[in-house]
Amino acid sequence: MLLSAGEAKNLGPSSGPNRLRDLCTFCTISLDQEEVYRTKVYEKSVSPFYGEDFYFEIPRPFQCLSFYVYAKSMFQIRDLPIGKVAIRKEDLYKYCGKENWFQLQPVDPHSEVQGKVHLEMKLNELITENGSICQQLVVQIIACQGLPLISGQNCDPYATVTLVGPARSDQKKTKVKKKTSDPQFDETFHFEVQYLLQPKGNGTKSKPDDLGSLRLKVTYTEDNVLPSPCYMALRNLMLKSPDVKPISASAAHVLGDICRESVGYDALLPVVRLLLHHNRLLPFLTSVAALELENTQEANTIFRGNSLATRCIDDMMKIVGKSYLTVTLKPVLNEVKHTRFPKFATVVNSDQHCIKIDPVKLKEGDNVEVNKENLQGYVHKVFTSITQSSSSCPPLMCDVFRSLRQLASKRFPADPHVQYSAVSSFIFLRFFAVAVLSPHTFQLRTHHPDPEISRTLTLISKTIQSLGSWGSLSKNKLVRQLLVRRCVHVIFNREVHKRAQGRKRLGKKNFKKRWLRVTNQELSYHKQKGKEALCVIPVKNILGVEKLEESAFNRKNMFQVIHSEKPLYVQAGNCVETNSWIEVLSQVSRCNPGRLSTFHPSAYVGGSWLCCTETNESTPGCKPCTATLLANIQLDIDCDRETERIFSFFSSSRSRLQKMEDACAGMSVYLGQQEECSAFTIQDPKETFRTIKELGEVLDDLQAHHDSKGALTDEPGTM
Repeated sequence: MLLSAGEAKNLGPSSGPNRLRDLCTFCTISLDQEEVYRTKVYEKSVSPFYGEDFYFEIPRPFQCLSFYVYAKSMFQIRDLPIGKVAIRKEDLYKYCGKENWFQLQPVDPHSEVQGKVHLEMKLNELITENGSICQQLVVQIIACQGLPLISGQNCDPYATVTLVGPARSDQKKTKVKKKTSDPQFDETFHFEVQYLLQPKGNGTKSKPDDLGSLRLKVTYTEDNVLPSPCYMALRNLMLKSPDVKPISASAAHVLGDICRESVGYDALLPVVRLLLHHNRLLPFLTSVAALELENTQEANTIFRGNSLATRCIDDMMKIVGKSYLTVTLKPVLNEVKHTRFPKFATVVNSDQHCIKIDPVKLKEGDNVEVNKENLQGYVHKVFTSITQSSSSCPPLMCDVFRSLRQLASKRFPADPHVQYSAVSSFIFLRFFAVAVLSPHTFQLRTHHPDPEISRTLTLISKTIQSLGSWGSLSKNKLVRQLLVRRCVHVIFNREVHKRAQGRKRLGKKNFKKRWLRVTNQELSYHKQKGKEALCVIPVKNILGVEKLEESAFNRKNMFQVIHSEKPLYVQAGNCVETNSWIEVLSQVSRCNPGRLSTFHPSAYVGGSWLCCTETNESTPGCKPCTATLLANIQLDIDCDRETERIFSFFSSSRSRLQKMEDACAGMSVYLGQQEECSAFTIQDPKETFRTIKELGEVLDDLQAHHDSKGALTDEPGTM
């Protein structure tokens, strides 16, 4: 679902003292009664402009999509609901893809319900002791279904039954059921009815006040996923994209081209996820980045625009970099509070909690110099955390950045700093700075920060952007070191047993205790901790890190570091440490060119390899190396669903696909760039035409599968 919360106007009661001119407002988005998103807080305006887009998957059935506008006041303990807009699921198609103004409705606590209740009622006539006849209402509360989640968790529900009359009311309550959204009650209540039942509130309804209105744009789609074999042809065509020359003729690039005007580059997200799952994303990103660089004329504008390449790399970083951001930024951002600053060494007055540095916005008593020092303290912490995080950077991001450096240096060989700016365009401007500015979008905070915190984060973000900008790269050595991963810091060190190298005799004497230490630049072993290194192996020389079979030396928990000289055989303290060493060493050496694809799982002893009996010590390995690309990325990617989304985007842009096909045909006939071709990237019209024809056949076949199963509906707003 794609939601755009645009703006509100004339919020609050239309008259009287309750007008909300001095309050801050924000908008929340709820599925039924479960809040899923909220906007930033907009200060002191009855017509705030929120201007935020939310794209998310809906993981469960729902009945109603609701938008609540709240007022936040420093004098109120709880946020005050101003009004709401509620759209039932079956009505979403009426508003799909169009901006609409919705009148805010009052928020009535008694009407804020969700779910179903199963009950039985009957009215009995009873004869009392004095012989008169009275009526008895019997209400049986059997069960409820689909009750709302509270902060994503099941609630502790109970039910009440209230009889309301002109003179008195009678209320009874069930037992509480723990942690369930489908409670089973099976309780019966009896009420003596000696008066007429009345609607709650005696049936009087006052005319609701004008609470204002909210401008929204809602795009809701449903994925009807077919059996996996139905998607094989389209999936294979997309996975072949990185190998197509030129890359602009690939199915993935064609999809981005034809959907650019309708949905921007949103259509590329399922492509990125599909290629990532099949370990095909790196060559695709390298190719589209190379294509963009061909059209870049100035080194200082490298990867600055919103393009197919930058959007794909952005999506990749958001997918694989979540845990990286959590480790790097979350602890520091948690220190940013609006009440009091941490005691930095540079802070003159720790009681100052304002970092406004714009003289126009300073209040009486504010000290701009103290505010600058407070800001500098935060920036220092954030920047230090970033520059020391290279070992935590996901391997795929490292691979992509390495490719960008190489491509940029090749495109602009006379510029010594372009290899840094190519990476800083993403890692600083599109990743860290964005995460600092909007931590809620990366799950670094639950919601939008308060206005005071938001101002602080904005200043930190702008400073980080400035430090990572093209102009500062030539001046800031620390930034350049980060971008090529040269900052030296220890990642892992432990006492191990190392097999001596170059000795012929076997036995205990060949294994000695050593202190093994790895930084992001070198692996070294020492006689004792703190002593000088006996041997140093540069990380750039590591070609592979793999487990060693126990039978090699009759020892458990063995691993080997394969480098340009003889393998280093190490016995860790336990199986957990063995895996830790392999993971750390594999990650720091992941970017190395020339890494091996095969290895020997045992040792070369007595003139032959114990694993394959080959006598030549330089014989290539007999077993494939362990894949490490996605080892530290926990992803749950449904390839059938991603392919269905790709099909949906193609289907909704078939007219554009036909125009691109016609443009290719025209270029082939007239041997030149025609006016209708300017909307597309067509480097090789014949190859592009071939891809489009193949796409048409595949899409028609998949559509036939949908039609035969009745999976697609004609209802607008669903796919």
